[in-house]
Amino acid sequence: MTVRVDRSFELSAAPEDVWAFIADPKNRARAISVVQEYSVDDPDGRRVTWHVELPIPLVRKTVRVETEDVTREPPTYVKFVGKSKVMTVTGEHEIVETDTGTRLENHFVVDGKLPGVEKFFKRNLDGELENLRRTLERDLQTTQSEDR
Repeated sequence: MTVRVDRSFELSAAPEDVWAFIADPKNRARAISVVQEYSVDDPDGRRVTWHVELPIPLVRKTVRVETEDVTREPPTYVKFVGKSKVMTVTGEHEIVETDTGTRLENHFVVDGKLPGVEKFFKRNLDGELENLRRTLERDLQTTQSEDR
């Protein structure tokens, strides 16, 4: 079973500020609650390993997920793919300029390889995207207050 989630949110920030956050894989990893730790695996920051803790019966320890930004189109689009023994995740973030700031369009697909993975993400992916939104907004507030 595959889980697909498409969500967008409006931000009162310049598109380039949203890009600065979302193009950094470390920021995306920090925003996901099940990522217990991560490491950057190349100097360009395109490959990041997540250590994910999934509260499902068949997974007793953290899962190593090798992620890579497969497409970067500054300053509007980034796509990453993460692969592990228990799942493959694809995430896309598109930045769209609006009259009041920016809309961030998010598209995620999770293909589970073990029972329970899809069910977990079906229940929790909206919450993870909300975590991303809150983390991004906090970052933008900090960045904007530093610019003043």
